[in-house]
Amino acid sequence: MDIELLYKEYKSLLFSLAYRMLGSVMDAEDIVQDAFMTFDQLPESAQLENKKAYLCKIVTNRCLDLLKSSVKKREVYVGPWLPEPLLDDQVNDNDPSNTYMKKESLTTAYLLLLQQLNAMERAVFLLREIFQYSYDEIAEMVGKSSANCRQIYRRAKQSIHLSPETILPMQEAEEKVKDFVQSILQGNTGHIIDLIREDVVLYNDGGGKVRAAQIPIIGTSKVAQLLLNFARMYAGEYTLQFVTVNSLPGFVIYMNDGLKYVYSFSFKGNQIQTIYTVANPDKLAHI
Repeated sequence: MDIELLYKEYKSLLFSLAYRMLGSVMDAEDIVQDAFMTFDQLPESAQLENKKAYLCKIVTNRCLDLLKSSVKKREVYVGPWLPEPLLDDQVNDNDPSNTYMKKESLTTAYLLLLQQLNAMERAVFLLREIFQYSYDEIAEMVGKSSANCRQIYRRAKQSIHLSPETILPMQEAEEKVKDFVQSILQGNTGHIIDLIREDVVLYNDGGGKVRAAQIPIIGTSKVAQLLLNFARMYAGEYTLQFVTVNSLPGFVIYMNDGLKYVYSFSFKGNQIQTIYTVANPDKLAHI
């Protein structure tokens, strides 16, 4: 199989692995491109029996290397760190992990849970949980023993858990988000508070590049007031478009000079639990 056919068949799978590992669309795309170039230059590539697994091995190890080198950068990041948003038109329906992905594993909340794992735990967990590789295959990819990979997976599994009540059906979540936005535009404080939980948290990732809250905003009154103030301050200066962000309903805001904000959500029960706002222009460049 030549490299172009391999690229067509496995690009989506490799991207979804790298994106979950890194939380970065642009870094994931770069690593996938590099993986295919590296594979194409292997003298024995034509003789490899499991080309998909070998490509996954290259991508996994590139991600591990990048995560190790970016630890200090993350430590000095200004304000809350959020993954780069992935919009619906950037998700390939041929991705073999789509069934699981659309339910849970690409949501912003889930990606943030993955960030709590160390790099090796994240790699082993994803290769086993999402991509269903055997422990022997994972061991070959990450350079650990099969028994060690099994232990790493169990440890990671205990840390990665979303309650079923946090996964709202797509149609219901979409209605909630649209109702929420309409309430903000109408200045209906009472209904905003009905739609969000008392302990709601709003994270604003500006990365020190734009003006943004550098600590989480917590509580119904503070979150509602912040959003109402924004709507009033910029009335008539922006357009809003509903989109699917990381497999759940969200929206984007455009100012006169382009895309400025991407909003995504998590839910608990039938209320909004968390609001994630990405405003760092570096994280929006791919959209």
